[in-house]
Amino acid sequence: MAERTERIEPDIRDDRASGNLLAYENGKAVGVVAYFVMDGDPAALVAVHTVVEPGHEGRGIAGALVQEFYAMAGREGVPVVPLCPYAAKWAMRHPDRAPEVPAALVEQAKTQLKAHPELY
Repeated sequence: MAERTERIEPDIRDDRASGNLLAYENGKAVGVVAYFVMDGDPAALVAVHTVVEPGHEGRGIAGALVQEFYAMAGREGVPVVPLCPYAAKWAMRHPDRAPEVPAALVEQAKTQLKAHPELY
């Protein structure tokens, strides 16, 4: 029988300058949503990658990060473009917390990422 892994409430902090929303446990970064702020009107927060450090998977860290990412965008009054596959799946499972983004905005984010691969 598989051992149950304890879910945690990580300490989540936004490092806007580096484009990272980080989850900390005991002072150590254990997960991240890498993102960028999309230029334009409307501006948007674009999630490009979600990573949880080895040994910390299965404890709800990625979900907590993406949930906070959507909450952060909501507080800022901007949409989220979930280019990250994990964030996109999370959004589909939580439509009450993750408003659907117009296809044109998704294409705009993809174009900006293609022009600036360093954002990934």
